[in-house]
Amino acid sequence: MSMAACVSVPNTSAAPPPDKIPHTSKAEQKQEGARIHTELAQQYLTNGDLEDALVKINKALQFDPNYVPAHTVAGVIYQRINDMPNAEMHYRKAQSLAPDKGDTNNNLGWFLCNAEGKSAEALPYFQKAVADPFYQTPALAWTNAGICQGKTQNLPAAEADFRKALEIDSQNGGALYQLANVLYLQNDAFRARAFIQRFDALGQPTAASLKLGHDIEARLGNRDAALNYSRRLQSQFPDSEQARALDATARQ
Repeated sequence: MSMAACVSVPNTSAAPPPDKIPHTSKAEQKQEGARIHTELAQQYLTNGDLEDALVKINKALQFDPNYVPAHTVAGVIYQRINDMPNAEMHYRKAQSLAPDKGDTNNNLGWFLCNAEGKSAEALPYFQKAVADPFYQTPALAWTNAGICQGKTQNLPAAEADFRKALEIDSQNGGALYQLANVLYLQNDAFRARAFIQRFDALGQPTAASLKLGHDIEARLGNRDAALNYSRRLQSQFPDSEQARALDATARQ
């Protein structure tokens, strides 16, 4: 997953600049300092400058150790530098400070889903995320939950979660691809084809989606359609693992 796709990084730019805040208390000044440095950390993170991003986020937490967006951004930064214990600590801190918020629960759930042996522990956090009536991206949490259910080998539950995501956002590419995949894994290639075609219609194919399209059509016995997916895969993603796998199979 790309972090941008599956983790909700907070928007801290809504607050007014410090020179326009009249008569602020010390607590407000500390939170404003935390906000400004969190925003700077996000900018460094976006530019790929992880070292300076870490400096700024630590400064933000010095201003206000309980500033939730700072803990979220810190989690992302530590994850990017492969410091998973610190990443988990900050995701957990953000969730503990905002236990009913959709984004903090989704972010912790997604982190745990990708941690070794913690997929089952992640699932309740996705349920908490979608229970937040003010959460703006519940389809993301349902998609993440479905992926996590798949990792625990609960394919029917994964299918149900992906369908819930699509009820909210019928153009959710992640849910369309994942539902096609989980149906294929359940030997339902006919229904899988409908969802991979809907994904393909979005016009943003990936190596994985083209390989899945090929496999679905091959299982259904549609040689021409399977060949079309194969040619697109070899043309658009010639160096991909999926293209090499198809090439190896063709040579056998």
